[in-house]
Amino acid sequence: MSDSSSVVVHLLDKEYRVACAADERDALLDAARYLDDKMREVKEANVIGLERIAVMTALNLAHELLQTSGQLSSQSADSGRVSTLLNKVEAEIRAFSKQREQLF
Repeated sequence: MSDSSSVVVHLLDKEYRVACAADERDALLDAARYLDDKMREVKEANVIGLERIAVMTALNLAHELLQTSGQLSSQSADSGRVSTLLNKVEAEIRAFSKQREQLF
Protein backbone atom coordinates (compact mmCIF):
# COMPACT_ATOMS: atom_id res chain seq x y z
CA MET A 1 0.00 0.00 0.00
CA SER A 2 1.42 3.33 -0.94
CA ASP A 3 0.65 6.28 1.28
CA SER A 4 -0.78 4.05 4.00
CA SER A 5 -1.76 5.10 7.46
CA SER A 6 -3.60 3.43 10.28
CA VAL A 7 -7.25 3.75 11.12
CA VAL A 8 -8.94 2.81 14.37
CA VAL A 9 -12.13 0.79 14.00
CA HIS A 10 -14.50 -0.32 16.75
CA LEU A 11 -16.07 -3.77 16.77
CA LEU A 12 -18.26 -4.73 19.73
CA ASP A 13 -16.77 -1.93 21.79
CA LYS A 14 -13.22 -3.11 21.16
CA GLU A 15 -10.70 -0.97 19.35
CA TYR A 16 -8.62 -2.28 16.44
CA ARG A 17 -5.93 -0.36 14.59
CA VAL A 18 -5.81 -1.29 10.90
CA ALA A 19 -3.33 -0.25 8.22
CA CYS A 20 -5.16 1.36 5.33
CA ALA A 21 -4.40 3.42 2.24
CA ALA A 22 -5.54 6.99 2.70
CA ASP A 23 -7.93 6.80 -0.26
CA GLU A 24 -9.61 3.68 1.20
CA ARG A 25 -10.18 5.09 4.70
CA ASP A 26 -13.88 5.88 4.25
CA ALA A 27 -14.60 2.49 2.69
CA LEU A 28 -12.83 0.75 5.57
CA LEU A 29 -14.82 2.71 8.15
CA ASP A 30 -18.07 1.87 6.33
CA ALA A 31 -17.09 -1.81 6.28
CA ALA A 32 -16.24 -1.72 9.99
CA ARG A 33 -19.60 -0.15 10.85
CA TYR A 34 -21.38 -2.79 8.75
CA LEU A 35 -19.41 -5.58 10.43
CA ASP A 36 -20.07 -4.13 13.88
CA ASP A 37 -23.82 -4.04 13.14
CA LYS A 38 -23.77 -7.66 11.95
CA MET A 39 -21.77 -8.79 14.97
CA ARG A 40 -24.23 -7.06 17.29
CA GLU A 41 -27.11 -8.88 15.55
CA VAL A 42 -25.39 -12.21 16.19
CA LYS A 43 -24.67 -11.23 19.80
CA GLU A 44 -28.33 -10.29 20.32
CA ALA A 45 -29.26 -13.82 19.19
CA ASN A 46 -27.62 -15.01 22.43
CA VAL A 47 -24.33 -16.12 20.92
CA ILE A 48 -21.72 -15.82 23.67
CA GLY A 49 -18.01 -15.18 23.27
CA LEU A 50 -16.23 -12.85 20.92
CA GLU A 51 -14.69 -15.67 18.89
CA ARG A 52 -18.05 -17.43 18.40
CA ILE A 53 -19.70 -14.13 17.47
CA ALA A 54 -16.94 -13.43 14.94
CA VAL A 55 -17.17 -16.92 13.42
CA MET A 56 -20.97 -16.89 13.19
CA THR A 57 -20.88 -13.41 11.66
CA ALA A 58 -18.25 -14.53 9.14
CA LEU A 59 -20.40 -17.54 8.19
CA ASN A 60 -23.47 -15.35 7.76
CA LEU A 61 -21.58 -12.85 5.61
CA ALA A 62 -20.03 -15.64 3.52
CA HIS A 63 -23.51 -17.07 2.97
CA GLU A 64 -24.85 -13.67 1.89
CA LEU A 65 -21.88 -13.20 -0.44
CA LEU A 66 -22.39 -16.57 -2.11
CA GLN A 67 -26.13 -15.95 -2.52
CA THR A 68 -25.50 -12.54 -4.06
CA SER A 69 -22.81 -13.93 -6.31
CA GLY A 70 -25.19 -16.65 -7.51
CA GLN A 71 -27.92 -14.11 -8.16
CA LEU A 72 -25.53 -11.92 -10.16
CA SER A 73 -24.40 -14.92 -12.20
CA SER A 74 -28.02 -15.80 -12.90
CA GLN A 75 -28.81 -12.23 -13.91
CA SER A 76 -25.77 -12.18 -16.17
CA ALA A 77 -26.91 -15.41 -17.87
CA ASP A 78 -30.43 -13.99 -18.24
CA SER A 79 -28.99 -10.82 -19.75
CA GLY A 80 -27.07 -12.90 -22.27
CA ARG A 81 -30.21 -14.79 -23.26
CA VAL A 82 -32.14 -11.53 -23.65
CA SER A 83 -29.39 -10.12 -25.86
CA THR A 84 -29.46 -13.24 -28.02
CA LEU A 85 -33.23 -13.01 -28.37
CA LEU A 86 -33.05 -9.30 -29.23
CA ASN A 87 -30.46 -10.02 -31.92
CA LYS A 88 -32.73 -12.69 -33.40
CA VAL A 89 -35.75 -10.36 -33.37
CA GLU A 90 -33.73 -7.58 -35.01
CA ALA A 91 -32.49 -10.00 -37.68
CA GLU A 92 -36.07 -11.09 -38.38
CA ILE A 93 -37.23 -7.48 -38.64
CA ARG A 94 -34.42 -6.71 -41.11
CA ALA A 95 -35.30 -9.78 -43.16
CA PHE A 96 -38.98 -8.84 -43.15
CA SER A 97 -38.14 -5.28 -44.21
CA LYS A 98 -36.04 -6.55 -47.11
CA GLN A 99 -38.85 -8.86 -48.24
CA ARG A 100 -41.34 -6.01 -48.05
CA GLU A 101 -39.07 -3.72 -50.10
CA GLN A 102 -38.80 -6.40 -52.78
CA LEU A 103 -42.59 -6.70 -52.97
CA PHE A 104 -43.18 -2.98 -53.39
